[in-house]
Amino acid sequence: MPRDRRSITREDIMDLADYELIRKDKRQESILTKKFSRLAIGPHAMITFESWDSMWLQIQEMLRIEKGGEEQLADELAAYNPMVPNGRELTATLMFEIENPERRDAFLRTIGGVEEHIFLTIGAIRIAAVPEQDVERTSASGKASAVHFLHFPLDDAAIAAWHDAGNVAMVQITHPNYGHAALINADTRSYLTRACL
Repeated sequence: MPRDRRSITREDIMDLADYELIRKDKRQESILTKKFSRLAIGPHAMITFESWDSMWLQIQEMLRIEKGGEEQLADELAAYNPMVPNGRELTATLMFEIENPERRDAFLRTIGGVEEHIFLTIGAIRIAAVPEQDVERTSASGKASAVHFLHFPLDDAAIAAWHDAGNVAMVQITHPNYGHAALINADTRSYLTRACL
């Protein structure tokens, strides 16, 4: 993707027959990329940093599964374009993963409002996650969603700190019932710099 491209357009989307020809390679590429874009935060949370490429692949896969044509494409572009990093942010999907449905439901009821307790820390700079505003991520009853779409906006100081390898970078969840952090290693920082900033 050209570095100045910050959105996915109709012209970027392949027709399904052409996509099938490269799908295996693109999915393999995505698996390799996730080694650098995914971090476990404690025992139940997984954060995946997004990029133009990851959102493009998601749109192509949704079109392949649902085969909804142009009408679906418009909806997919509207849904996924906001998660393409704009060059001054990192975007991410955070998922709370517990296989057992009853245990997952009970856990999510203990972490209501968790979206207000997620931070990117770079050296001394702390950036609060900004949740996508598509839906409320904590229900009226206090149950958190299992999936959160997040933006971490970076000002000039944060970008400078990010590029200084001497600054430790991490993602933190500081909810009273789920306090964990994950370091962002040098390989992941390098990948995110190329893919997102």
